[in-house]
Amino acid sequence: MTLARLTDLIGRAAADGRGVGAFNVFSIEHAEAHVAGAEEAGLPVVLQLSQNAVKYHRGLEPIALATLSIARTATVPVVVHLDHATDDALVDEAIAITRAEKAAGRDGFGSVMYDASALDYDANLAATADVVRRCRSAGIDVEAELGEVGGKDGVHAPGARTDPAEATAFVEATGVDALAVAVGSSHAMTTRTAALDLDLISQLAGVVGVPLVLHGSSGVPDDEIARAVRAGITKVNIATHLNVVFTDVVRGLLTENASMVDSRKYLGPAREAVAVEVARLLALLDSN
Repeated sequence: MTLARLTDLIGRAAADGRGVGAFNVFSIEHAEAHVAGAEEAGLPVVLQLSQNAVKYHRGLEPIALATLSIARTATVPVVVHLDHATDDALVDEAIAITRAEKAAGRDGFGSVMYDASALDYDANLAATADVVRRCRSAGIDVEAELGEVGGKDGVHAPGARTDPAEATAFVEATGVDALAVAVGSSHAMTTRTAALDLDLISQLAGVVGVPLVLHGSSGVPDDEIARAVRAGITKVNIATHLNVVFTDVVRGLLTENASMVDSRKYLGPAREAVAVEVARLLALLDSN
């Protein structure tokens, strides 16, 4: 199937009041699991490659080309997305890969999330607008963040909030296609106990002219995620929760089988468990 752009998925979902799941790829097993889960649910999915994952794989191209190849086998729409890029050179590399793939008759990245949220408002706006300009020339959509979501370094700081007036002005000035907002979630949480500011989500959805993105959703319980989608969140990023599912299976199998050395025997079941959870999460997001 032809790969999708982010706007292909989130525009329709936002209009219908549905959510779209976006799940991080740490290895080939994760990409395979996310696609399998999406196919089981019969729903689209976003496969996300973070800047940290790129560092782990010692470069963007190997994991990007593998993920793009897996995504092209899907029977449902898939977006391959560069996530939390703070390095302009990495954005340019994603653009170059996409141009090369298109020259060969294939699709590349459907979107980039450029994260300048640690900068002050004016610097964030200027840097993001420049990324939008560069990505747009390659047919790549752009997500940005306003109001830094805590937890990227393991420190949970869910107190940050995105200001609706600033968000409206930011979207209009930059031309971004989606906006990640700070509404009470925090990255890297392993417990699902976060409470979201649903009133703020509703305010933002009413004034910001693009779909809203919830980062740090692993720490948010199912019922709260469903309420957030009803309030106006469209794209929901989940990474750590699926890592917990994956790691629990690996840990359990290796504990029970001390002599096991064939990695396929523990990575395969972990991949299948993640696929099942992905299908469940996608159905939850779509149920609204």
